[in-house]
Amino acid sequence: MPTFGKTSNQRLDTCHTDLQVIAHEVIKVFDFSVICGHRNQTAQMLAYESGKSQVNWPNSRHNTYPSMALDVSPYPIDWNDTGAFYLLVGYFQLTAQRLLDEGRITHRLRSGADWNGNHKTKDQKFHDLPHHELV
Repeated sequence: MPTFGKTSNQRLDTCHTDLQVIAHEVIKVFDFSVICGHRNQTAQMLAYESGKSQVNWPNSRHNTYPSMALDVSPYPIDWNDTGAFYLLVGYFQLTAQRLLDEGRITHRLRSGADWNGNHKTKDQKFHDLPHHELV
């Protein structure tokens, strides 16, 4: 069974409890790394200026503490393997819905692969496959 490394655990610790519960369930069946949890002002401005975020400080869900968002990547990381990212999104979405139904978390989860939650990916203006946020 996959487990988180030290860096992923440190990043996950900056996230809302619901995100931590979801991630700890998903890691049991899908190996992934936590790329980002909370972002301070400098990190958010850099993400915005580099085009990795569509919002500037303090408007990202990454900017709260604890963070209401996290970015993840299948492990080992291959940024060109979009299929693996979409699989991971599916695991996150199904796991979050199950945990919500069981009453183990209190927020719904939205993915940067399907911002409007209509189960279509071709209508996205900004594809952010690593991104998951609580709503």
